[in-house]
Amino acid sequence: MKILSIDTSNYPLGVALIEEGKVVGEYITNFKRNHSVRAMPAVEQLLKECETEPKELTKIVVANGPGSYTGVRIGVTLAKTLAWSLDIPLIPVSSLAVLAASGRYFNGYIVPIFDARRGQVYTGLYKFEGDQIKQVEEDRNMLLADWANKLKEYDGEILFVGNDVSIHEETIKEVLGDQAKVAPFVSNNPRPSELAFIGAELQENTAHEVVPNYIRLAEAEVKWLESQKNS
Repeated sequence: MKILSIDTSNYPLGVALIEEGKVVGEYITNFKRNHSVRAMPAVEQLLKECETEPKELTKIVVANGPGSYTGVRIGVTLAKTLAWSLDIPLIPVSSLAVLAASGRYFNGYIVPIFDARRGQVYTGLYKFEGDQIKQVEEDRNMLLADWANKLKEYDGEILFVGNDVSIHEETIKEVLGDQAKVAPFVSNNPRPSELAFIGAELQENTAHEVVPNYIRLAEAEVKWLESQKNS
């Protein structure tokens, strides 16, 4: 079974190929470049280096949000197109769950963070049970300060992971004190191989069933809906 995973939901771009419990290839970058230009060439290069033909793939796994609206759309569209053209299953996985998997060896709760501006974050609460990542609190968009206060209800250490944790670290430490731990920077990029590993155990979907999960509407969509109510 050969599984291709794709994650363009935030600045990091990642693609991976796993087969029968082995990471065959993995590609990650983390800089502000247009994923629409780079994602498909990254997939093509990965498959070429791994001497794998697209027709050999058995399923595709995609990070379907939350994150950058444009980034999520690019990854989901690419994955849907590939899965449809190859007639193979497509599995969506929370982008936050993929990031939380970076805390695989942390014995406690794991909180992935994507900045959502104006003091808000995309986040959730996760914990490992054996080698499986489990969701404790559903993914959400809320003020970081309110989220940190909610997390005080939980006993034990809480690991915060993600490239955007540094933006909110002062507030996190102010509210949670020593209960809060910050992952080392080498853990802050979501691993596409973890994405493939998570998706391998989830229910399969057809390409047409998978949609982006933005959690909240884009600002332009909110303003448009408000204008319709007032018209």
